[in-house]
Amino acid sequence: MAAADPTRLAENLRLAFELHDAGVALMRQNLRRRLPEASETEIDERLADWLRERPGAELGDAEGRPVPWPRRAP
Repeated sequence: MAAADPTRLAENLRLAFELHDAGVALMRQNLRRRLPEASETEIDERLADWLRERPGAELGDAEGRPVPWPRRAP
């Protein structure tokens, strides 16, 4: 297998961070719409809870059965 291009790997990682930040910003907006009377502190707490719990994705975002990580070599 050919070695991965470090520039491309760095770009992919940067993109993953940007997507994470966008998802957090969207959830913050969602919480503000659902809880218009909530303080900024309460929104921050609920956002932190959401990041820890991930309702609907407790075992990750992928389909299939959970497996131990790191996987053992076959």
